[in-house]
Amino acid sequence: MKAAVVTTAGAVPEYLDFPDPEVGEGEQLVDLVASAIHPIVRAKASGRHYSSTGDFPLVPGVDAVARTADGTLVYTGDIEEPWGTFAERMAVTLALPLPDGADPVAVAAGMNPGMSSWMPLTTHADEHGAPDTVMILGVTGAAGGLAVQNALALGVRRVIGVGRGMDDLKRVAGLGAEIVEIVGDKGVDAAVIGAALDGKAPDLVLDFLWGGVAEAAFEALAEIPGAHATSYVEIGSAAGEQAAVPASLLRSRPFRLSGSGIGSFDMRRYVVQVAAYVQLIADGKVKVDAHAYPLSRAGEAWTAPAGPRPVLIAD
Repeated sequence: MKAAVVTTAGAVPEYLDFPDPEVGEGEQLVDLVASAIHPIVRAKASGRHYSSTGDFPLVPGVDAVARTADGTLVYTGDIEEPWGTFAERMAVTLALPLPDGADPVAVAAGMNPGMSSWMPLTTHADEHGAPDTVMILGVTGAAGGLAVQNALALGVRRVIGVGRGMDDLKRVAGLGAEIVEIVGDKGVDAAVIGAALDGKAPDLVLDFLWGGVAEAAFEALAEIPGAHATSYVEIGSAAGEQAAVPASLLRSRPFRLSGSGIGSFDMRRYVVQVAAYVQLIADGKVKVDAHAYPLSRAGEAWTAPAGPRPVLIAD
């Protein structure tokens, strides 16, 4: 079969022949419809992601919309390496039918970045009710923009979006978020985050950045008096793999720090929420910005400038 193949760590995928997937017990063979190039896909292909095997060549891609033998469109993923979803065919266990009228490209582009915030948001809602205030660090990326929409779809009253670049922040403001511009100086950033919070701790923080930005947020939160509970969820680490957490913050208030990633989920709950989120995209309650490329142009899609999420579709 044809596939987009990464031959060595960090290489741009090439459109090459690759062995057909082995179909194990409980699996079925499905055909590619659409699969997106997410940051996690790039990280795994570079060998830097914590889930990378380091074995090459491999077919990248973590999730997809595919077509079953009877013509049903399904959302799928979790494919055993060296196979991935950037291929004409894939052997899958998960096969969640798409609702009628769902756009396969939007589903492929939106599920991975959207679920990264949907899981902690719905977890909070299940445990404590819908949060009143959510602060999002790294709001200008695709996942951050979807996080704003997800929060508002769940009935969050106030969404504070923190990021860099006023043009991108203005776009986020158009989604319904209050915006806070940071500059990369921890003291300055702590001050502007604190000013936006105005003495009221958020119920939930969704952090796509970590690193120094997280430390600025911790500093701002530690200055807020009172005992309002805050759940802080680390989702991404675009600003650094390490962040120092002040002991005083942990001791002075109800503060829960956790991570959100595929290894941290109860998979039964994850599958239920996948179905709910597919429906959210199908209903147009969240908007996904995507650009489709044929599978044979995977290299072009991989090296495309920042913009709409690149999605590979069957030739």
